[in-house]
Amino acid sequence: MCIKKCRSQMSRFLAVFFLAALAATLLISCAPESDPAKKDSALPGDGITVQPGRATWTTGFFSEALYSQGLKELGYDVKAPKDLSNPIFYQAVCQGDVDFWANGWYPLHKAQFPKDFDEKAKVAGRVIKAGALQGYLVSRAHAEKYAITSLDDFKRKDVKDAFDSDGDGKADLVACPPGWGCEKAIAFHLEQYGLTEHIHPIKAGYSAGMAGALAAYKAGKPIFFYTWTPNWTLFKLKPGQDVVWINVPKNIPRESEKEWADYMTQTGITGAVTDPLKMGFPANDVVVIANKKFLEKNPAAARLFEIMSLPLADIALQNNLMFGGEKSPEDIQRHVADWKALNMDKWNAWLDEAKKAAM
Repeated sequence: MCIKKCRSQMSRFLAVFFLAALAATLLISCAPESDPAKKDSALPGDGITVQPGRATWTTGFFSEALYSQGLKELGYDVKAPKDLSNPIFYQAVCQGDVDFWANGWYPLHKAQFPKDFDEKAKVAGRVIKAGALQGYLVSRAHAEKYAITSLDDFKRKDVKDAFDSDGDGKADLVACPPGWGCEKAIAFHLEQYGLTEHIHPIKAGYSAGMAGALAAYKAGKPIFFYTWTPNWTLFKLKPGQDVVWINVPKNIPRESEKEWADYMTQTGITGAVTDPLKMGFPANDVVVIANKKFLEKNPAAARLFEIMSLPLADIALQNNLMFGGEKSPEDIQRHVADWKALNMDKWNAWLDEAKKAAM
């Protein structure tokens, strides 16, 4: 009796145990693979906040927005950029107050690096390699009328008088605002070439200064300005047609530029008064500058900076849209979305490679 009863209870126990085990197995097999899925969907930037810096010249806004968008798609929480002058940015990135910017000009900005730059920050990638030109331009008709081929020609009274809009006896040059790397470079040139008594550099807001120059050109007046590429100015004032690049008397590199002195003379420049042309500035790389600790802790971001780059023509085209009035944050984000849509294969390849660096 006891044996039969015990056997019956054991059979019921085994049946219940078997059914429970079967149910557990089915639940496990039917349930989503939660842990691997979470691991696969996790992005390298999840939970990490990034503070970008941004230059005070509007032509650099598009680059910053594209690089920040790339970081966002890697999962980073990217804050609104801090607009900083060059010296303040380079101090801030060394101190870790900002993590990066995509607006460095190298070697132009090297003179503004703090003493501890090499220890705490680095050039982390190149937005544009050796495509950023700088120099001086004059309205073509007036360059031809007054036989202007060099800055040295502005020592002549007839030339100074033609380009003097405020009656101070000096030719007016649309130059760079305080804090920009080009401001110090232009001041260096005027001193080295003995032009401080002949040329008056206008240091107000650059976009406003160039808008004034464009209006003057349309009115048939002489214009004289510094610019760089990429920039909307050369969409509106086309070299060889509206304006011409002119020489400096001779290339004199600053201390920070001496190893790039050979790159101060360029050939094949559209709209140059001579070929080759002594530009007075070495061709620059537009670069990403980033804090070293940030790069060490964020291999995905570091890899993105290394491999990402932008065509000069695309930046210039977007800059022209901004000058035409499309300059709000919403406009710039739309430009980013449009650029991504046209370059989706390249964009996705960058992100995939950046993600692999974090594995």
